Amino acid sequence: MIRAVNIKKSFDGVEVLKGISTIFEKGKTNLIIGRSGAGKTVFLKLLVTLMQPTEGEIWYGDVNVTNLNKRQLIDLRKDIGMLFQGSALFDSLTVEENIRFPLDMFTRKTKKEKQERVDEMIEVVNLEGSNDKYPGEISGGMQKRVGIARSIVLNPKYLFCDEPNSGLDPKTSLVIDELIQTITRENQITTIINTHDMNSVMEIGEKINLLHMGKLAWVGNKDEVVENENELLQNFIFASPFLQRLRKQALGK
Repeated sequence: MIRAVNIKKSFDGVEVLKGISTIFEKGKTNLIIGRSGAGKTVFLKLLVTLMQPTEGEIWYGDVNVTNLNKRQLIDLRKDIGMLFQGSALFDSLTVEENIRFPLDMFTRKTKKEKQERVDEMIEVVNLEGSNDKYPGEISGGMQKRVGIARSIVLNPKYLFCDEPNSGLDPKTSLVIDELIQTITRENQITTIINTHDMNSVMEIGEKINLLHMGKLAWVGNKDEVVENENELLQNFIFASPFLQRLRKQALGK
């Protein structure tokens, strides 16, 4: 579990986050949504300890990470997996080498142990037979799966995903969503996903945090989205007239 307590962040005197308090639950897909400029990216960087808040606290379990020194933060980050928006794979490394990279950097496992772990991850993300291919030789969806495998190869307690479906077609996006949710549940990871994808919201939104102008505007789950009357939520989720009509039909209006 991760707790954000009254998080504020300012840049050059301009307050971007204005006192956000929320809880991200273990074993669930926790989403952060909101329009561009709402503060999602800044909030995610704070949560992943890449920035320090101007005010407030961030807790990983019973540890206040805002009080940790540099050495302690380095140790903490070994428990963190990160899936970047563009996958951020190394073009000169094969699928297998990309996944093994964190093991080479942060562990003293034997070559055999590393290979066993890599093979396990390749099976988890359904990429059997792709070990020796390079990122340029596989599809965008497969690249995302490599990114997921690399992000969980160290068996993290916390997983952060920044726009995991960016650039993917709807069908592939669903595959990625289901994979992230399955990994989250089976490994009881605290997963936080920054997304604009409404399919993700409606399919895997077990806890949804809507940001608006640096504030937390709504918290709920996918089952509460359609019938909820929060105006900011409805304007964001059902932005197009077509989706507004679908919502009215669903509610019998």
